[in-house]
Amino acid sequence: MNYRIDKKSQTPAYIQLYRYFVSDIESGVYPYGSKIPSKRNIAEETGVSVITAEHAVELLNEEGYVQNRQRSGVFVIYKGEDFLTESVKEEIVEKENDRETEPVTQTKGEFPFSVLAKTMRKVLLDYGDDILIKSPNHGCALLREEICHYLARSRGIVIRPSQVIIGSGAEYLYGLIAQLLGAGQTIAIEDPSYGKIRDVYRAMDISCDLLSLGADGIPAGELARTRAKVLHVTPFNSFPSGVTATISKKNEYIRWAKKRDGILIEDNYDSELTVSRRIEQPLFSMDPEVKVIYLNTFSRTLAPSMRIGYMILPPSLEAAFNEKLGFYSCTVPIFDQYVLAKLLKNGDFERHINRIRRKRRERKKL
Repeated sequence: MNYRIDKKSQTPAYIQLYRYFVSDIESGVYPYGSKIPSKRNIAEETGVSVITAEHAVELLNEEGYVQNRQRSGVFVIYKGEDFLTESVKEEIVEKENDRETEPVTQTKGEFPFSVLAKTMRKVLLDYGDDILIKSPNHGCALLREEICHYLARSRGIVIRPSQVIIGSGAEYLYGLIAQLLGAGQTIAIEDPSYGKIRDVYRAMDISCDLLSLGADGIPAGELARTRAKVLHVTPFNSFPSGVTATISKKNEYIRWAKKRDGILIEDNYDSELTVSRRIEQPLFSMDPEVKVIYLNTFSRTLAPSMRIGYMILPPSLEAAFNEKLGFYSCTVPIFDQYVLAKLLKNGDFERHINRIRRKRRERKKL
């Protein structure tokens, strides 16, 4: 095992280990069904603690690369290219007891009001009557830049501000996507799925082909039968089923889009509030040759009243979007955009996310 851990790096040792294993598993060094070294052996060969090795293995297990089999060891379950030949489970996984039954039902957010109020006052002092200026059509430059920095830190998504489109929530962004694709299109979506996805698309004269969900995402047979060239998925905690796609299933979505020269719409509304310590691998950054439109919103992580969402366009769709829809004015007030940009820049947003995740982990232990 030639894994060299850089102890001076800002990347934690267990994340470095995780990435080494992911690379070797995906390249076939550890093929499907093979056994990876024990945590003790990993620790001895890489010079880290057993606890560090255990954290790395936990991440691999949660992401769907390996499976811990009692008294036998840890085995690779990543299926790679031959995933399509495997039988697909039909039943939906049992949901966690503390999982919400609706996407957003809270009357107010969990974000500390005192921090929000302090940030708002700071924006008023710093920007003055600039908050009265109309926002640029795609959103203010400051917020788009901070979203780029945040996604690079938290998701490993590296993009330019020109790819970011700010809008007042997911439904508004669904509408923009529908107009970008054009009336008369067919979009394949998960069944069951968040009802407003269908409602918006159908209102825009887009047909929806409902693909049933299996235990780890949309089964291979469902993907093969649809004639759609656009697939809208919620890879993490799809509502209302709670299904999360494994890394093998995400690769299958990527292959599906590449084969059809299609488009994936990655709806990632709930990923930040996971109790898992794993690194969620976004479809957006898995293959630069595949067109993936990434969607997320701050309404759930801040407060329902903060109607701020964003869409990340692949570079290949930027020109088409600007030509067809670039005239639309941004639907989020410039003041709200400055507030969010400051929360992202000073770390208050990420500290809040970490607090919520810790609380949820503690509740799971009770």
